[in-house]
Order: sequence, then C-alpha cells, then structure tokens
Amino acid sequence: MDWIKNNPVSVLLISGVAIFLFHLEVIPVSIMEARNFITAREMVTDGNWLLTTMNELPRYEKPPLPSWITALFGWVFGIDNVAALRFPTMLMAILLGYTSYSLSLRLLNDKLVAMTSALVLITSFYIIGITMEAPWDIYTHGFMLMGIYFLYLLFIAPSNQWRNSVIAGLFIGLSIMSKGPISFYGLLLPFLLAYGIVYRYKYFRRNKKILPSLLLTVIAIVVGLWWFVYVRLADPDAFLAITQKETANWHSYNVRPFYYYWSFFVQSGLWTIPALISLLYPYLIKRVKHKQVYKLTFLWTIISVILLSIIPEKKSRYLVPVLIPLALNVGIYFSYLFSHFKTKLGRQEKIPVYLHFGIVGLIGIAFPIVAYLILKGNLDNLWMYYITSSLALVAIGVFIVIYLVKNKIFHCFILSIGLIATIKLLAIPLAEGIEKNKEYSSISNLRTSMLDKGTTLYSFGEISPEMIWDFGSSLADLKTENNIKIPNNETFGVLVAQVDENEFKRIFGPEYMYELIGTFDLNPYANPGSKAHKGRLANNLYIVKKQ
Repeated sequence: MDWIKNNPVSVLLISGVAIFLFHLEVIPVSIMEARNFITAREMVTDGNWLLTTMNELPRYEKPPLPSWITALFGWVFGIDNVAALRFPTMLMAILLGYTSYSLSLRLLNDKLVAMTSALVLITSFYIIGITMEAPWDIYTHGFMLMGIYFLYLLFIAPSNQWRNSVIAGLFIGLSIMSKGPISFYGLLLPFLLAYGIVYRYKYFRRNKKILPSLLLTVIAIVVGLWWFVYVRLADPDAFLAITQKETANWHSYNVRPFYYYWSFFVQSGLWTIPALISLLYPYLIKRVKHKQVYKLTFLWTIISVILLSIIPEKKSRYLVPVLIPLALNVGIYFSYLFSHFKTKLGRQEKIPVYLHFGIVGLIGIAFPIVAYLILKGNLDNLWMYYITSSLALVAIGVFIVIYLVKNKIFHCFILSIGLIATIKLLAIPLAEGIEKNKEYSSISNLRTSMLDKGTTLYSFGEISPEMIWDFGSSLADLKTENNIKIPNNETFGVLVAQVDENEFKRIFGPEYMYELIGTFDLNPYANPGSKAHKGRLANNLYIVKKQ
C-alpha cells in the first residue's frame, strides 16, 4: 500500500488503462455513437469537415471538434473500426481523471486525497457510462475541467499569468467547440460562483489580473464560436432551422420536473453511499481537515445541480458535470475516513461505511453465481473469462470484508477500484454470452450485394442511426417533411421503417410491384414481440419495380 500512496499518478494511469482501454468492440454501437460515427465517417468519405452532415443532411446541432478527433482516428485505423473510433473518447476519460487529480492537488496539496478523488471520478457509474456510449459530453467536460485548472492557477499564482490565461481560454474554447455552452453552464459557472462565495476572489483582486482575464475571454470566444459563425454564413437556412428546433427542444423535449436531478449522487454508482454522506455539510464541515476546499466542492456540486434543474429538458447524462466536483467532495470525505476511522468515528458514523464496503464485497463474492444465472450457462468460448473474472472478483470481495473487519478503510477503497477494473478488464467480454436476439440480422453486407446487382437502395421514413451506421454509407430518404420523392429507376430497393409500412404500400400502390425481401433487425438481445424490442431497429427491405 505504501507504493500506491507514493505513486498516485502511476496508480491513476494503470487504473485508467484497465478501465477504459480494453474490449472496446464488445458493446453494440448505441444511437448516440451511431450519430457521431456517421458524422465522422462522412467527414472522411465525403469531405464534410466544416459543414458537417449525418446521412448527407446538415448536422449543426453539435460543433465538430469531437467528430474531427474521431474521424482522424478512423482515417488512420479504419473508418469502420469501432474500437479505433471509441479509443479517443477513452483517452479523454483518462485525461479527465488526471486533470481532476491535478486540480485537487492544487487545492489541497495532498497527493493521497487528490488520487482518491480522481479514482472516484473515473470509476463513477456515468463517467464509465458515457464513454461506453461515446457521446461528446466527455470532451466538453474534459476540456472545461482543464480550463478550470488553468483558470484556478490564474487566480492564485502571481507568476505565469499570461500563460495561464491563454491556456485556460484555449481549453474553455475547445469545450464550447465540443458541445456548445453545456459545460460552461453546468461546470464552469458553478465553479465561478462557488469560488466567489468561498474565496471572494481575493487573490484575483490582489494581483490585478483583469487584463489576462480579458485575454482569456477573447480566446475562449474566438476558439469556441468561430465554427458557429462560419456555418451561419455558409448555410444560413439550415443553420437557423436547426437552431430553432434545438431551442424549442429545451422547453418541449424530455421535460422533467425541477426535482428530477435530486437523486444525482446515485449516478456515482458504486460510490452512492459515500457521495450521499459527503453532502451532509453540517456533519462533515466540523470534521474534515480542508474546510475551505470542502466548502468549495460542496457549493460547486449543489450550484451545478440547481442550475441544471432550472432547465426544463433533462436527461441522466446531463448530470455528468455534477459528478466532477462531487468526486472531489467524496475524496475529502474518504480522507477523513482514512485518518480517523479507527480513532475518532463513533459507532453510528461507521454504519454507512460498513454498509458501503459490505455491499462492494458482496458484489465480488456473488459475481460467479449472478453472472452464471444471467448468462444462463451460455459460456462457450468464454470459460476463461468467466473463471478468471470469478476468481479475481471473489478474492477481491473476500479481502474487502477482511480489511473492513480490521478497519483498514484505505485497503478497502483500493480493492474497490480493483473490483471495477477487474469487471471492465475480465468480465465485460462475458457480454458475448448474453442470449442474443434470434432474429438479429445485420445490414452491413447489403450495400455490396445491391451494388453488385446494380440496384440503388433508398430509405422510406426515418431509419435509425444504428441502421445507417451498420449499412456503411448514407441512405437517401424518399420521405421528406414536405413531399415524397419517387425514383426514376425501373427497379430499386427501399428500406422501410416498420412504422411507415402502411404509407409506403399506399404510395407504391397500383403503379408499382413491390416484393418483401427480408427484415433487418439490429436489436442485439431482445426478440421481436418482447417489451425490450425496439421497433426503430427493425426495417423491412422491398424491391420495387414499375408496372
């Protein structure tokens, strides 16, 4: 354990690699991934680097920086290589953890607490979750945290003011270029408000940093907004239409009540109980060593939740910026436990700690039984992963219980990180053993077979992004918002969304002959007819001929 305490960066790097950089191809491509990967693919194949597209239609809802990064990896390693396309997102998660460590170290001057906070962050449920879905949230919040780190240096350090302002402005701009003002509102603004309440910007006023701050602002605006200005000038009609739609969504799409986010600490997953205890301000403020920093991280967390709650549109992944200061908060709580669990904590204070690590230990011990029941014995070619993961997780669970009895909380914490790393490293491949959809049918070879026959393929109705991604190129939609396009071809193929079946048959009625060739179903696990089966992932292929 001494090596771990003395080498926090190495521990963080090893944990990050184990958690994020293996088995990137196992999980099926999600809807968010498919949208982003299609945009990246069309950058490489069609050259749409600035006027970005999805299925050859304008896609200006999100700025293009993460798509550029993904497209570059796809260009080098293969644009259909899912592992390569996911790789930069995983690197960004590791960088997020390292930046959290660096900021915490600056705030606390304590390597152990800084490492603890960073490890809590990269093992939080939704941090891992958004990397598995590959939305661009990890980029916008990662770059913003880097900006906050250098902004904090600008506030407190008497030297390198201009350097810190330039770098902070650059990273804040890159955050905006990743997903607009989302992280500015959800992460930076709460930090500025919390910092002002706790420290009242005394170092800022004392060192006269107004001009460097103005430079920072200019750089952030230029780097963050130039693409929006370019698209507004180059394609004004599409830009305005998309902007109006996106603005309307904030008030009409996924609208949730104000209190929807107030179970936010649950999004930290394994750390739910410590996260909840870390938010008991009257309890911890009397006990923790770093009182001012605890005030900062507490207020940063709460203000972020309040600001996000004000916006009518709400999704679980929008809570990701809250998890960043919350992890710092949890790290401070754990530092109190590491130092005083044996000596100062009363019996009641120890109950949530025993409960938390007891549950974690039970997860490890119960894994072999639970995994076998879930997989229903489908372990062909997976026995090596099942046996090694079971042995490792049971051992971790047993040792957590042993060290918990001995009141060695730091040992329990490190073993908890090992449990998550082991699951990602050894247990994730077991997903291949989950019972598959018996009607699953990929569309990946259809494009080649249609080209070989000289038949052009179209879509009718909104085809899911996963289907377009699996197809391998764009699909022209015959059904637009205003009219129906009828191809001039004597024979052509049409991929029809099942919800549009009746309309398709009405349009291509007496004047055409159509023949159902088959159904393509991309639901990986849910069989047709089950509640989990998604109709948008199933499409029928017709060959249409003029009479």
